[in-house]
Amino acid sequence: MDMRKTSLTGSLMAGVLAVASFAWSPAVSADEVHVAFGDIATVESLNFLIALERAKERGVDVKVTFFKSEDVAAQAVVGGEADIGVGTPYALIQKVKAPIRLFYQMSALRFFPIVNTEFYKSWKDLDGQEVAVHARGSGTEAIMKLMAQKNGITYSNISYVPGAEVRAGALLQGNVKASIVDSTNKKMLEQKAPGKFAVLPMEGVNATDEALYANTEFLTAQAEDVQVLVEELLKTWREINANPAVVADLRKKYNLLPDLPAELEPEVVPYYEESVPTGAFPNNGGSEQAAKDDFEFYALAGQIEGDPKTLKVEDFWTFDPLNKALAKVGTQ
Repeated sequence: MDMRKTSLTGSLMAGVLAVASFAWSPAVSADEVHVAFGDIATVESLNFLIALERAKERGVDVKVTFFKSEDVAAQAVVGGEADIGVGTPYALIQKVKAPIRLFYQMSALRFFPIVNTEFYKSWKDLDGQEVAVHARGSGTEAIMKLMAQKNGITYSNISYVPGAEVRAGALLQGNVKASIVDSTNKKMLEQKAPGKFAVLPMEGVNATDEALYANTEFLTAQAEDVQVLVEELLKTWREINANPAVVADLRKKYNLLPDLPAELEPEVVPYYEESVPTGAFPNNGGSEQAAKDDFEFYALAGQIEGDPKTLKVEDFWTFDPLNKALAKVGTQ
């Protein structure tokens, strides 16, 4: 695959263009908040699920639907089938002029490019080879494209395999030879197949992994619900950053991920213990500087067009919900 600037999938573009001319309408009712998550529920989403439960305790009628990809989740938000999406839809906002804005930075990119050492040992070895990432337009795709650009290589193909644990399983089975996973699955691979896999070096990556975004009309119409949600996100993130082990207690309290595979059960706390020191979970939900860092990263990776220095933060982000929440819970 060449390194030209990425466009959205044909299905997403067609779907978005079909609904873009319509005004937003609530997904179900004026009281319900429907979240579209373009991934499966797993260890790395526990903190978000905890915050949602806490928002429910404060009277926000929130429900989450897990879609097969960020593309489909974004289409649900633009089409009014969902109110809030999870992801980094910069290309969608820029290319389709979708009336949505990001409003909360949930996590920074902390992923690990992994190769099967029976076939590859360096970035140069991946020239002309296939790699697997989470989804089209995802942070994992952007990282792999950026690293290809930095190392002067071109992949033969980028395949889309949602779920870090799914990609890790494919690596173990030999169905995938080069991919990118989170810290939990990196550790699992190292434990299950010592010496079989190598982590490729990755430098110069400082960008948002997952953020919340919504139609601007929804953010205005249900501003109180959004503020409560953001407050609970801030408080949950700070509690976990102060004591990652609390995730296990909160998971039990709210009966979250009851069907988590047994092999991943021991990784719940270690995932957060390993992620917190890297700054994966921002204490203050993002900033204009974080948005500008995104512009630099996603432009270099081909997800955003134009000179990142000329892009306007307000064309992609609104900080009103976050600022109101910070005014109440304080800044750290």
